[in-house]
Amino acid sequence: MQSRKIKLRAGAVVLSALLVTNMTGFRPLTAGAAEPLLAVEAEDCTLLSGGEVATKVYNDEYPGYSGEGFVWATNSGGMKIEVDLEKGAMYELKTRCWTYLGEKGETRLQTVAVDGEVIGSYYIPNEKEWSDFSFGYFYLDEGKHTIQIGASGSWGYILYDTVTFDYAVMPELDIAPVPVDGKATDETKALLTYLTEQYGKQIISGQQEIYGGGNDGNMELEFEYLYEKTGKYPAVRGFDLMNYNPLYGWEDGTTERAIDWVSERGGIATASWHINVPIDFEGYTLGDAVDWQKCTYKNYQSSNSTFNTENILTEGTKERAYFDEAVRMLAEQLLLMQEANVPLIFRPLHEAQGNYGRYGDGTAWFWWGDRGPEVFKELWKLLYTKLTEEYGVHNCIWELNLYELDNSIEWYPGAEYVDMIAYDKYEGSPHKWGTDPATSVFLKLVNDSNDTKMVALSECDKIPAIDGMVNEGAWWLYFCPWYGEFLMSENHNTVADLKKTYNSDYVITLDELPEDLYQYSGSGTEATTTTTTTTTTSDTTTSTTSTDLTEKGLPGDVNVDKVVDISDVILLSRYVAEDITVGITVSGLAVADLNGDGNYTAADTTIILKIIAKLI
Repeated sequence: MQSRKIKLRAGAVVLSALLVTNMTGFRPLTAGAAEPLLAVEAEDCTLLSGGEVATKVYNDEYPGYSGEGFVWATNSGGMKIEVDLEKGAMYELKTRCWTYLGEKGETRLQTVAVDGEVIGSYYIPNEKEWSDFSFGYFYLDEGKHTIQIGASGSWGYILYDTVTFDYAVMPELDIAPVPVDGKATDETKALLTYLTEQYGKQIISGQQEIYGGGNDGNMELEFEYLYEKTGKYPAVRGFDLMNYNPLYGWEDGTTERAIDWVSERGGIATASWHINVPIDFEGYTLGDAVDWQKCTYKNYQSSNSTFNTENILTEGTKERAYFDEAVRMLAEQLLLMQEANVPLIFRPLHEAQGNYGRYGDGTAWFWWGDRGPEVFKELWKLLYTKLTEEYGVHNCIWELNLYELDNSIEWYPGAEYVDMIAYDKYEGSPHKWGTDPATSVFLKLVNDSNDTKMVALSECDKIPAIDGMVNEGAWWLYFCPWYGEFLMSENHNTVADLKKTYNSDYVITLDELPEDLYQYSGSGTEATTTTTTTTTTSDTTTSTTSTDLTEKGLPGDVNVDKVVDISDVILLSRYVAEDITVGITVSGLAVADLNGDGNYTAADTTIILKIIAKLI
């Protein structure tokens, strides 16, 4: 299913902010209050070597272009514009173009360069017609800049009709604090409320601890290093529950440290789960101990494991029995935290996609992703259901790793199973990021959930530069470097950068978390007195104001079952994403346009979430 692009907040358009120079016969394409900063015919731009103005190619006609023709960019050909910007901001560059070689769906590589430096490479698909293409969002400082499309090194053969340059319209990042687990503990709800309030305004600092007794047993090494260099501790501490397993497991104190971090030090805990399987699973007897060197969390292609992930989904299989035992041991630890009133940002089955679809080898990194996205999604749902329904674990904020690839959304198990989305950023995977804020990835992941889920940087080596994150609107909920040299090597994070980041007004550290974090009810506005009408169906209760019951029906009751709950959010989200299997009645649509703009968008689903959370 391909998601419809989210409706984003419009930035102010100031026409005087842009001057266009070095162009002949400048002709704006649009007029009116909403016109972009720049919208011109491609043939009016300055052409690069290999670009020429044409009306046909080798006697082939391409009808439907505007103006007097189009730019035919061959090989490294293209065009450029020069702009003089009144202020530093995020901008978007778009074109109307035609990729005329190859079959439909095949792509041609183009690059965009700003002031002589390539800022991105883009694969433009062949749509067999004129189509709109965005080169994405990028930050430009105040002043003069030269922007080239089809810069040196491109593999071109593109026809360009128009070029548009404007302020980027950024996402709202206004997430309702409603957990997917309807029975979430009060402390979990409080933490989620706090996180959603910081999201889009500040970035929470974090750090992963080493696991398994590393650092010669000094589990505080990275944290004391940060304090020594910056005078601050991170607010989020990353744990790994991998050593609670049926094979070689031992008590390494992870659960106790997580409880201490939250209960005694007032921090926020997150955890992954590198759960292992026996390499020789066919020869393994359930319940036997196995040396850790004969176990793996890698895919079967590289480990030669005989463990078949897909078999977990079938009751009665050996794989299912092993998985059930692993989940039982996991639940024991999570329930210890729950009994101590400790919530956890839980990131199980992480990085499931791995290499899958990136390098053409069709393999994921870990066994839980090695049978593809459909199996993974069912595995995620099974884990969620067993923990919440069978074991009564309700202290988790469920965090899903996704990637930035076009097919990454195929690994999304559904809004009803995921509280937030995370990305793991390392040098060379897939880019040499440096301290770049990876804004393109952030916005891609925001869009994948229609701006209904927070997005975090759950692992990294280099921490993105705080100025870049703020300037470009890459508001990662939190960042969390991996342990050891990933944090403490100058090749990854310089001491100067750490000091700047940890002492920035935009970064939240441990000492800056509220004392009542786990009783947090929000910075809030004054409560208003209303008369409530309570409607109850099964065990779900929804309160609405007396004015909510309009002649159209109950606002937000998209499935028309007389209750506003998470099922209405899911139904409308699928409709917004153009899921053709979804059917909404006329009565449901009548109460779905909650902001009254005449459209059905993520803004409406956000309002439903706020109704459920009793924020409106």
